[in-house]
Amino acid sequence: MISETDDAVKRAVVLLSGGLDSMVSAALAREQGFAIHALTIDYGQRHLRELQSAETIAAKLGVDRHVVLPLDLRRFGGSALTDDIEVPKDGVGEEIPVTYVPARNLVFLALTVGFAEASGARDIFIGVNALDYSGYPDCRPEFIASFAETARLGTKAGAEGQPFRINAPLQHMTKADIARECARLGLDPAWSWSCYDPAPDGKACGLCDSCRLRRKGFAEADITDNTNYAA
Repeated sequence: MISETDDAVKRAVVLLSGGLDSMVSAALAREQGFAIHALTIDYGQRHLRELQSAETIAAKLGVDRHVVLPLDLRRFGGSALTDDIEVPKDGVGEEIPVTYVPARNLVFLALTVGFAEASGARDIFIGVNALDYSGYPDCRPEFIASFAETARLGTKAGAEGQPFRINAPLQHMTKADIARECARLGLDPAWSWSCYDPAPDGKACGLCDSCRLRRKGFAEADITDNTNYAA
């Protein structure tokens, strides 16, 4: 139960995947003075290494609470991240890639709103950004705006005039912008994990879409990314 003292605390729930974008988003929430409640979804992703990164980031940022929620989306399949489908390594395309997980952000944001309502938080932070617009429909600004309205209509908090604010601080940033924010905020890139298909020796593959976009962003920002890449 939330006490009167607790009511005065400025809380935010951060959807913390363990990736670079979620790390920067969490740090921005902290910079704004929020007490952070972090939610990480263990959805059966093949890049389980990011769950370890989420734990590291939560510890480094000193979050008030970190929940790792199991949700086995392998039972559904339909994505190279949750099914026996090869992760593309031939460059970033313009079509929705096979690494798209069906309705992932829709499902994850719904869970995040539930966690936020139970935690007494009205701010939610998610690390979607501009580079994902063309590839992932659930990263577009119109989706985020639409979901905020859905959350208002479908929750007790919304019905009582306390709607949730869905903060997407990286929405209009490039990967280079995000790399610069990472440096400005004093974050170590190595705390985060972006690779979709880690090599057997534990290194990032360096060739999947996520690795390529990350490397390009840090290179354009002229900032060192100390991630170990296999290629």
